[in-house]
Amino acid sequence: MKNELIDVSPTRKEIRIEIEPAEIRGAYDRISQQYSKAATIPGFRPGHAPTSVVRTRYKSEIRSDVIRELLPDAINNAITEHSLHPIGEPKVEMDNTEALDHLGDESITVTVGVEVLPEVTLNEYKGVEATRRVRPITDADVDQVIDSWRDSSATMEPVEDRASELGDTVTINARGKFVDEPEAEEITVDDVEVVLGGQGVQQEFTENLTGVRPEETKTFLVDYPQDFSSAPLAGKKVEYVADITAVRKKELPELDDEWAQSLGESNIEAVRTRLRQDLEARATAEADHNLRTEVMRKLVDAHPFEVPQSLVEQQTDYRLEEVANQMARRGIDPRQAPLDWNRAREELKAQAEQDVRATMLMEKIAEAENITVSEEEVEAEIQSYAAAAQQSIEQVRAALTKNGGERSIAQRLRNRKALDLLIENARVTDAEWTEPKEAEDAPEEE
Repeated sequence: MKNELIDVSPTRKEIRIEIEPAEIRGAYDRISQQYSKAATIPGFRPGHAPTSVVRTRYKSEIRSDVIRELLPDAINNAITEHSLHPIGEPKVEMDNTEALDHLGDESITVTVGVEVLPEVTLNEYKGVEATRRVRPITDADVDQVIDSWRDSSATMEPVEDRASELGDTVTINARGKFVDEPEAEEITVDDVEVVLGGQGVQQEFTENLTGVRPEETKTFLVDYPQDFSSAPLAGKKVEYVADITAVRKKELPELDDEWAQSLGESNIEAVRTRLRQDLEARATAEADHNLRTEVMRKLVDAHPFEVPQSLVEQQTDYRLEEVANQMARRGIDPRQAPLDWNRAREELKAQAEQDVRATMLMEKIAEAENITVSEEEVEAEIQSYAAAAQQSIEQVRAALTKNGGERSIAQRLRNRKALDLLIENARVTDAEWTEPKEAEDAPEEE
């Protein structure tokens, strides 16, 4: 067997392998004999048919077995000879398929495509310049959270002395007909709660259900926009007949010491103090995260190198899955969302490449700094996962073992330690807070 290594790029190699006729003939004769011993062919006693007849009768099967015997060893030996460490399965293409019609008469040549990790050369990675900005917490921030807490603990009280107003919740049983599609099935929904003027409520509902009382009926037309979140209604006109069953208003709890005590504090000032401390702690954590993000981005920008496309595809899949999960958490069915998933995937691909590059750099720095992770640290991380997922440690460990996750945890911890080292050695300047501009996500710390 002869082979030649072709250096296509830092992450892609090709090996041109030539399997010589003598080696092919040896396998061809051996496999043909095996078929001859087992073959049952009309006109011949079992196991006594001439080899030429067996080869004609089982031509495709014998050819497949010859290739199956010769190729794997040839490929593995060539990969080992050139000290390659493939990512994923090699891609094999046969260069001269005509040689398969006359096994052993001429060489068989194949080209094997192999994807590998590139050699990463570290530039200076200590002393990265970065800016740390902490978001200031104002009284307005505290008031906003308190308002949201009061809103979440509000009660809904029936409205009996007036008609519905903006901010009220009107409960209806509705029947809807598609104006331009009279043959379409009617919409039938009961006990639908409509917050008048609420976020996401079509203006027609607010206009027509303002000024109503229970036991009234309203008929009105709703013209849904083309980009409406529910695909079956997008761009459609629907005539609704709505029976009003209830009108209720939101009653917020009084901002007093009694409400504060329901939150575990003695008075409102204690609530404000605790809340400010919590918000300041979050602001500090946010500043730390942004600092790590900036250092990571600068490190990636300073180390341009080719990354394996298969790893980029995997990370793109992961990011796309996260988009779908976020939609689901907001109550949006990803399958019905008005989103061009192919375009979204292409937009995420560039960031996924940065993620992969960041991970490879962290691994290289961890290696250069002899950073290790102990079994105790992995165990502590598993316990943290279990607590966050509200599962037993045994359940989490079983899932991790099945998916090779403990190695992944160790690698993630090692990379995190590497980034911690970069932060410790960075030249950090504290500066006044500025509202961040919308930007692409930073490379993920894996």
